[in-house]
Amino acid sequence: MNYPCLRSAVAALGLAAIAGLGGCGLISSDVTNFDLMLSPKKFTIDATRWSVDQDKADTYLNVSCASNMALCSSAVQLACTKDCSGTCNASQTCDLSLDIALAQSVDLVSEKPELKSINDEPVIKVTIDSVTYRVTSNSLNVATPEIQVYVAPMSVMKPPATLIGTIPAVAAGEVTAGDQEMKFTSDGKRQLVDMMNSFKTPFNVLVGSSIVVRKGQLVPTGKLEAVVNITGHAGL
Repeated sequence: MNYPCLRSAVAALGLAAIAGLGGCGLISSDVTNFDLMLSPKKFTIDATRWSVDQDKADTYLNVSCASNMALCSSAVQLACTKDCSGTCNASQTCDLSLDIALAQSVDLVSEKPELKSINDEPVIKVTIDSVTYRVTSNSLNVATPEIQVYVAPMSVMKPPATLIGTIPAVAAGEVTAGDQEMKFTSDGKRQLVDMMNSFKTPFNVLVGSSIVVRKGQLVPTGKLEAVVNITGHAGL
C-alpha cells in the first residue's frame, strides 16, 4: 500500500474517514461527509432606526392624496427621512411603509476551519438539512409582516436579491417556542446550495419586508431580536 499517497489524500480532504481510495487523488462517492452547522445569524428589527414621531406620523397619515396620488411619495418626509416610503391607499390618504433590510455575512472557510484543508478544491457538494429561525426577544408594539429571506453576493446589502424562503408574520410581543423551520421557495434550497458550494466565496443572508402604518395606527416602538440557523453537511 502506498502510505504516503494515503496520508496525502487524508490531509487534502480534512475528513474523519475515507473509503475506497483506488489511488492517490481518487475519492470514492461514499466519502464521509462533514458537518456544516454555521454560527447563528442574528437579526435585530429596532424601531429607533426609523426615528418616527407619532405626532408627525399622524400629520402625514392624514394627508389627502385624492387629487394627486404621487403626493405621498414626497410628503413622507414629514414623518420619516430614512428607510421608508409613502403610498396612496384606497381611502385616498397616505400610508407609511417602514422598510426592513438587514444583512449578515456567511464565510464558510472562516466559520468551518476544516474547509481550509481542501483549499485546492474549487467547490464542495453541500446538502442543506434545515434553515430555522427563532425570535428570542420581542418588545415591538406592532406585528411584523411576513419576512423574506434572501442570499446575495457580499456587495449586496439589501433586497432585491435571490429569494430563498419566508418567515411568517410575528404578532406584537410574540416570541417563538424554540426553533421554527423557514419555508423555502420552490427553488430556494437549490439557490442556497449553489451559494455554499463555492465555499471560498463569502455571501450575505438578507432579510427584508416592510411594516405598513395606516391612518389611526400606532408607529412601531420597541425591538425584535431573532436568529437564523443554517445546518447541513458537505463532501467532495
